[in-house]
Amino acid sequence: MALRPVVELGVDEAYELLTRRFGVVGLPPLDAIENEDWGRDLLLSHFEMIPADALAEAGIVFERGDGAGDP
Repeated sequence: MALRPVVELGVDEAYELLTRRFGVVGLPPLDAIENEDWGRDLLLSHFEMIPADALAEAGIVFERGDGAGDP
């Protein structure tokens, strides 16, 4: 099964993964960020801090803007 890039996640899906699966705390409420570009960017930036193997276990991969994955 191919891993899904985090940039393909919807805001609500990304929020749920970060908070429920990865235990990220301190994010603004979903309803405050779901329709904001900065909110999506904020969520995506948190995926960069999660180890690649943990992301892979969730079926996702973080890819930088240049198309390169984690080294």
